[in-house]
Amino acid sequence: MRLLLIEDDDRIAGPLTEGLGRYGFTVDRARTGAAGLADAADTPDLVLLDLGLPDMDGLDVCRSLRARSAIPIIMITARGEEADRVAGLELGADDYMAKPFGVRELVARIRAVTRRTGALPAVPAGPDATSAIPAAAPAPQQLGPLQIDRRTRQVRVGGREVALSPREFDLLAYLAQDPGAVHSRQQIMDAVWDPHFFGPTKTLDAHVAALRRKLGDPGWVTTARGVGFRLTVPGDPPPEAVR
Repeated sequence: MRLLLIEDDDRIAGPLTEGLGRYGFTVDRARTGAAGLADAADTPDLVLLDLGLPDMDGLDVCRSLRARSAIPIIMITARGEEADRVAGLELGADDYMAKPFGVRELVARIRAVTRRTGALPAVPAGPDATSAIPAAAPAPQQLGPLQIDRRTRQVRVGGREVALSPREFDLLAYLAQDPGAVHSRQQIMDAVWDPHFFGPTKTLDAHVAALRRKLGDPGWVTTARGVGFRLTVPGDPPPEAVR
């Protein structure tokens, strides 16, 4: 698997490249945002993006990458504030890691992201998996003005297409499997991220905030205090009021 590391600090890039190499990754490095955007034209499997670049803000690099490609992006940065995480995720990053972090944690994040985004071919479930007949593609799901097409991974609200990052789509699709039902934070993390996800669950809050903003109404994803989240149609009566 070939990674593109956009990082200007040799003290970080050197050990990171060496450590990832021990796990079998090939790492190409760019020292500036402009060089990273140029190197991304060679379509690496995943981009590791620092935000503090010398020539441009990493958020601008993320915006440019996402405008032309669905390549998975993990932001790696010293900026650990919630506002920075939300901004990065809203621009289309698939995950966000605040420095310092260990190589093993980063490898786990890379594997989780590539599984969720389909950047790597899926491993057959068994010896007969390759001969299985694929099931018919599901029809788009309609929830009020919200339409979710899992086959094309497209989302529309009132006919307007909504641009979601791969992780945001996975989160929405998971909640939409049982609209109105409360899903615990751990259930969501296990299903949408990975059962072996390393890191704080605040990344879930950041993705929920981004999803609410992009859908145009915070009422789409409501909080069950102390438990988790549910998907609801804004304006509909709460589940307990339905007869």
